[in-house]
Amino acid sequence: MIPYVAYKLIHLFGIFLTVASLGGAAIHAANAGTRQASLTRGLVSAGHGIGLFLILVGGFGMLARLELVSGGLPGWAWAKLVIWVSMGALMVLPYRRPQLARAVFLAVPALGLIAALLALTKPF
Repeated sequence: MIPYVAYKLIHLFGIFLTVASLGGAAIHAANAGTRQASLTRGLVSAGHGIGLFLILVGGFGMLARLELVSGGLPGWAWAKLVIWVSMGALMVLPYRRPQLARAVFLAVPALGLIAALLALTKPF
C-alpha cells in the first residue's frame, strides 16, 4: 500500500507541472506568441496533461488513505475538482483569446491558493 506522504508528493508534483505549464503558455501568448510558433508546445501540453493526471491520482490517493471517500466525496473535494477541471480548460484560453493571457497568468495562482485553502481548512 502506498503511504499518504507519497500521494501528497505526487499531488504536489502534479500541481507544480500544471501551474508551470499554464504560466508558460500564458506568458508566451501574452507576448504575441501563437500556438504554431511555440517551440515548446509539446512539452507544455504534456506537462499540463500529466500534471492534471498526477493531481487526480495523488488527491484521490490521499482521500482514500484518510478514508474520506467511503460515503461519497466531501464538499471541499468537489470544489477542488471544479478548480482543477477549470485549470484544465484554462490551457486553451491564452491562445484563443490572447487579450486574456495576463488574466490567466494571474488567475492560476489564485485558483491554486483557493484549492490549498480548501484542502487545509476542509470547510464543508
